[in-house]
Order: sequence, then structure tokens, then C-alpha cells
Amino acid sequence: MRFPDRRVAGQELALRLVEWASEGELPRPVVLALPRGGVPVAAEVARALEAPLDVLVVRKIGLPGSPETGIGAVVGDDPPLFDQRALTVFGLTEDRLDQDVARERAELRRRTLRYRGDRPAPDVADRTVVLVDDGLATGATARAALRHLRRLNPARLILAVPVGAPETAAGMRAEADDVVCLRQPRDFHAVGLWYDDFEQVGDDEVVGILTAHRAISAPGTYS
Repeated sequence: MRFPDRRVAGQELALRLVEWASEGELPRPVVLALPRGGVPVAAEVARALEAPLDVLVVRKIGLPGSPETGIGAVVGDDPPLFDQRALTVFGLTEDRLDQDVARERAELRRRTLRYRGDRPAPDVADRTVVLVDDGLATGATARAALRHLRRLNPARLILAVPVGAPETAAGMRAEADDVVCLRQPRDFHAVGLWYDDFEQVGDDEVVGILTAHRAISAPGTYS
């Protein structure tokens, strides 16, 4: 069954997480979205949890000649995280991808500045972190994001997505304390196939969603 759009998918995801919150399982939550597609989804989750919303920009490192095929990812100033099996299969080395990494890191910094401006990244230490995307395909960006966040010492780390490949969702359980993936179709193929409306999310939309959420958040929410 397909989701009408990212907003509705986020509302369905929020229902599951609100259940946990009502049982006291999500103390001091902060919601982080993987932009750009994860932001409309995460906004619904953050609204339902009455939690702060921010972004964690991660850039996929694509296969040369086939950029949609993720073979690694980079986040912040962390070393790139590569799928070593994919490198072997495609006869690649990390050194050969240095220019690709540099390009994606530059785009990462551009987007982070565009989305957050001069605001610091949220302090997630000892908080419940809910990392949200619009779906899981290879899991390259989610894995890099989770490992980055784990080093920041959250009290609990949750990956939440509306839909994903079953094998990828299963693999994420080694990276997060909990994984919420509402739908795991056997014939997954691609995230966009499970949405009626999967229009690309632009930078302006991301900034608008983040600004709007901050405007309606209760005082102290971002502390």
C-alpha cells in the first residue's frame, strides 16, 4: 500500500512513536531529519512528539557512472563510510573516490549552512534521538548518520522511516537501538515507488519547514 505523500507518511510514523512516548519510552526527544526528503516526514513526527526538529546533512557517495547507486556516504567532518563489499564488486578503491568525496563534502557544507545558518547543531547527548528519512534503500546515508550520532552519546537512538527494503531495515538494527519501518515490501525496488506524490523537496521547502516548526515550538523546546 502506497503513501499519498511524505506528510501523510510522517503522520502514520508519528502515531507509532506517540504510543512509545505515552508510555514514557522517549524522554527528552529530538527529531533529526535526513534532508531533503526526510524533512516533511520528520516535521510531522516532531509536531506530534512536541520535540525540536533539525537536520543532519549526509551526502551519498555514488558509483561512478551510476550516481544513484550508493557505495558510501559522508557526514560532518567524519571520514567517509564506504560499503567495502561494493568497492570490491566494482573494483574500486577509496583513493579513487577522493574527488567524489570532496565534491559531496562541499555540497554537505553548503546545505548545512543553507538550512541552519549560524545556529549550532543541537546537543543530543543524553537525549532520545529520532532520526527520520522518507525511506530506506541501500541504507548508506542512514548508516553513516547513525554512526555519527552514536559518537555524540545519545541516551537512545531510533531510526524511523515509513518504508524500506526488508534486508536494509534488518541491517540497521545493528546501528540503532530501535528501528521503526512501517512497511517492508518484498518487491521494494525504490523508495519513490511507495508514494503517490514523490516530488523532489527543494532547499526553500526545507528551510520553510524548519522555520515554521521553530516558530510554533514551545519556549525551551530547543534546549
